Formats: sequence, C-alpha cells, structure tokens
Amino acid sequence: MTESFRPSGEYPQDPQQSSYPGTPEPGGAYPPPPAYAPVHAAAPRPRRLRGPFGLLAAVAVAAAAVGGATSYAFQQLTDNESTTVNAGASVVPASQKGSIAGVAAAVSPSIVEISAQSNGGSSTGSGVIVTRGGEIVTNNHVVSGASSVKVHTSDGKTYTADIVGTDAKKDLALVKVRGASGLRPASLGNSSALKVGDQVVAIGSPEGLAGTVTSGIVSALDRDVTVPTDQGQQQQQGGGSGSGDQWPFEFGGRQFNGDTGSSTTTYKAIQTDASLNPGNSGGALIDMNGNIIGINSAMYAPSSGGGGGSSGAGSIGLGFAIPVNTVKADLASLRSGGPSGN
Repeated sequence: MTESFRPSGEYPQDPQQSSYPGTPEPGGAYPPPPAYAPVHAAAPRPRRLRGPFGLLAAVAVAAAAVGGATSYAFQQLTDNESTTVNAGASVVPASQKGSIAGVAAAVSPSIVEISAQSNGGSSTGSGVIVTRGGEIVTNNHVVSGASSVKVHTSDGKTYTADIVGTDAKKDLALVKVRGASGLRPASLGNSSALKVGDQVVAIGSPEGLAGTVTSGIVSALDRDVTVPTDQGQQQQQGGGSGSGDQWPFEFGGRQFNGDTGSSTTTYKAIQTDASLNPGNSGGALIDMNGNIIGINSAMYAPSSGGGGGSSGAGSIGLGFAIPVNTVKADLASLRSGGPSGN
C-alpha cells in the first residue's frame, strides 16, 4: 500500500486542534489527508523601500524591464539637451523594419528645412534635430555668414533660429530654434559599423522640396572630400542671388560644382549613390534601422558645368556625407561656439 505524502507538522496529532476537514473514524482518528506533491517554499517577501530610495529603485526596475530605448526616452523627457545616441537598435516599428517607408515615417519628423539669409543672398538646406529643446545639426556652408536663419519643421511650423556654433574645418554647424519644445530628436547611430553595400535612405529638402526621401547604398567609405572654409561662401539656391550655383567640392584631384577657393579643408566622407541635390546639404543619411549615420554635405551635379565628369543632366549617384561619429565627437565643441569659441 502506498503511503500518502504528509508534510511535516501540517496535521497535528490532537484531533481537537486539527483543521483537516472530515468525519472522525471510529476511535476518534481522522482519515489520512489526500496525497500532495512537494512544493518549493515561497521566497521571503522583500522589504519595501520607502521614501526617495524606493522611488528610484522602482524607476530603475521599470526601465530595465522595458529596455534601453524606453529608458533613454525617460532621459529625454527630463533633459532637453540630451542627444539620442543609439548604437544599432532599431527605431523603426517591427512591422516595417528594413523598409524604406518605415525609415521615412520614423525619421522624417526629425528632419527640417533651413532657410538662411545673408548679404550674398539666400540659401536653402536641411538639418537634423538632435535634442527636444531644438538643437539642430547642419552643414556650416548652409548657414555660414547668415544674418537670419529660419527653420521649417515637418509639421508645418516655422521657427527663428540662432547659430550656436560652427566648425568650418568639418563643415558642421549647430543652430537652435527659439521657443520650441517637444521636438523629436533623431537617433544618432554608429558610422564605424557601416559596410560598403549597406542600404541607406536620405531625407532633406532638395531644391526646397521639403521632406524628400531617396534611397541607395553605401558606395564607398573614407573618401577624401575637400570643401571651402570661406565664411562668405554659401550654397546659393532657392531664388536668391546666385541661384543655380551649387556647393563646390574637390574629389580625386578634380573640382566639382565650382571653384573651391584658396581656403579649403578635407574630411573623410561616406560615399553614397542615394540621389542628392542642392538643398540636401545638412540633411540625414540613415541606415535601415532608422539611425542617422551621416550628414549629407556634397554632391556632384553634372548640369552645373563643374570640371571633370559627365556633362549629362540629372543625378549620377555621386554624393558624400560626413560620418555621424564625426558629428558626435564635435557636438560639445559646437555647443560652446565651435573651435576656439568662434
């Protein structure tokens, strides 16, 4: 006969004190209890922390439970000057991951059109929002020498912006809009992880057509691109004086889109065949996870009559972008005015 398992101490010998239900057998004894499978003892309940330490612990646990992306969102809500750095995680919804449409929908609200006015005329370019409080990265040549800067966001709003800092040697600039809050910052990826052949998306305002999306691949890496550093040499387009001129640059010993002048700088660039046109400058080159991996800065347009290359019309898929790792390394300097505080 198999004996029933009876946990030690669960059923007292005194039937008057027993809580086991049932009718006593003759002689006052209770029938044996039903068989039980052994179970693990319950873990001791942790002591609840009270006060601010308990609150901090609860926040930490919640952040860990939902992952790094949400914990960063919490940081963004509490710090308008925090920059979204996302080394590989996707910001595109899972249902649209890997699609150009998914990238465009996720990133377009973080891309702006920039209109700059100077004594030399007007210029139109693009920019990438990097903080909720309105910091925007663009090319130095988009805002160089500008007396006024306007920023147009994807929701149709227009803001006045101030130039915070410029770095002519890297062709980068940081502007900040006045009176804005709750803007959607882009996620800055890792350009060091790029490989030739990776698919990319470009978003900007070519020829003033805001929010234009094109796509292509990474054609090459570490290309030496030479651009002018002259403060007065702006990209002219969009109806201002000099309309039709395009941002000059050198590549492979040849000049494109005009004369680069005597004062130049050279940087390592990402080459892409995504269609770029005047006005894309300062806009985003994006990986398929929705992370910014470059700031579009130079493009060859054969219709401009620049030296070297084909004379045919239209995009020939020769564009360059400043790697986002260069941008991230330069942000602190730009926030303080740029190199030497200029």
